[in-house]
Amino acid sequence: MASRRRAGDSLKTDKKKKRKNKTRCEEAAELCSLVEDERVKKSAQEAWSQRTCHRHGDSLKSRFHRDLELDCHPFPHCIIKNFLASESFVESLQRELMDLNFHEKSNDLYKFKQSDDLKKRTEPHISGLRAALFGRFRSWLGEVLQVELEPIVDISCAKYEYTDVLLCHDDELEGRRVAFILYLVPPWQSSDGGTLDLYTTDSNFQPQSIVKSLVPSLNTLILFEVSPVSFHQVSEVLTQDKCRLSLSGWFHGPPLGRPPRHREPAVLRSPHLPRDETLLLEWVNPAYMDLSYQEQIQQEFEDSSEIQLKDFLKEEKFREVKEALRLTQIEWAKRGPPNKRCYEVASLGTLPQCVSACWELLSSEAFFLLLSNFTGLRLHYLCPADDDDAEEEESEDVRNAEATGSLTESPSANGSGEKELSTPVHCGELRRWSHGGYTLLHDAEAARAEYALDLVLPFCGADWQSEFGGFTCYVANEEDEELLTVYPEDNSLALVYRDKETLKFVKHVNHKSLSDSANANSSTRGAFYDFSFVYYE
Repeated sequence: MASRRRAGDSLKTDKKKKRKNKTRCEEAAELCSLVEDERVKKSAQEAWSQRTCHRHGDSLKSRFHRDLELDCHPFPHCIIKNFLASESFVESLQRELMDLNFHEKSNDLYKFKQSDDLKKRTEPHISGLRAALFGRFRSWLGEVLQVELEPIVDISCAKYEYTDVLLCHDDELEGRRVAFILYLVPPWQSSDGGTLDLYTTDSNFQPQSIVKSLVPSLNTLILFEVSPVSFHQVSEVLTQDKCRLSLSGWFHGPPLGRPPRHREPAVLRSPHLPRDETLLLEWVNPAYMDLSYQEQIQQEFEDSSEIQLKDFLKEEKFREVKEALRLTQIEWAKRGPPNKRCYEVASLGTLPQCVSACWELLSSEAFFLLLSNFTGLRLHYLCPADDDDAEEEESEDVRNAEATGSLTESPSANGSGEKELSTPVHCGELRRWSHGGYTLLHDAEAARAEYALDLVLPFCGADWQSEFGGFTCYVANEEDEELLTVYPEDNSLALVYRDKETLKFVKHVNHKSLSDSANANSSTRGAFYDFSFVYYE
């Protein structure tokens, strides 16, 4: 069409026509009457300003309107039912949103489908709602909160379908003051999943437990202040025949004050246990004891910094441990907080004898030496340091000493000016993964990242599938690209050497792990176990 227009033709007039068409096609969104009611606004303003008086969860909805509820437990949030006055507008809005292009979003924190930014969409009902939200309603909300909210438009559409989830987080990001969600869902029950779960926090502002779950409801708007305690999640969608459609975004304004971020104590590290190669000969597949094969493994590992050693334990030993892991004598404790991790860890004092012996194997001096032979890393004094790396390692030791407390004195501590060898150390857990388990990336982990060798030895059953989750992803710090994914596989020892710019997480174990076909031959349906160790030179 553009090629048919002569130079100098009335382009300006065309632009005016487009603007008029755009104005004509926008459908005005009529909001519920309570937004126009001065008495409701004053009551809401008073309730919000007095929120410390209602921190125990007293519902205020009976005070001023049946369609508006303001609750301050576990943090201030507001629920407005029948937010849009016109049912036909809601239906048309749903149709327009479902016609958008959606993109699969998946990382450590979430899995769902998201639309492009809706800031400039011209569909009549989308643009009409956007104008109402960031116009009249923003003004109303600013008066209720007694805060000057900025006219920044920040809104998108999300579709959550079977196994989609958004795990525990607080929404804090520069500029965000109030979060909102408008639900456009079919009839929905709590058994369908997809609830908005609100967490309590402890004295360190860390999330503890879910105390309120809000079930999505058509044409209901939920608001909450973004703060150091606004931890929430969208629980996993469990229904296979419904779509949880919603519009969400943030009103921007002056942020609430934030205390210093809580730092978890560093995990204690230990040197190896004094056990000789008798333990290796008892437990390890004889193929891996062959020196020429160890050289081959080392060459492959040095090329890629990772390897999986299949059938690592002797078959009878592996079966014995696998069966013992299901015994009720083992005491399991949940590890949190949920904004960082959610899985169970075994109490070492309650392990059956064979499981305890497997732990000793992975902690033994002989195993440290075997790992050195597999990887070329200096995890034993018999494995010499690379002269080319000596200067770099010395400076690295000095930097890590304060953070970990695991290294020896300074290089001149022996009075000779020669660098003393640091003692290789390790830490480990025996973990149980079940539906809902995960780990998340977080700032503290990135700040403490260092060179390390990760080891995972899974006991998961041959029918565990990658679509269940529970796999380990390695990513570059502050980048979305996955560098490596390690899937749990029975008796397959995974070794990964990571640097200071590499982080890892375990993907959320989803509802598919509980399906009738999943783990059909396992006595512990929907769960698996692994030994997870980290070794430091």
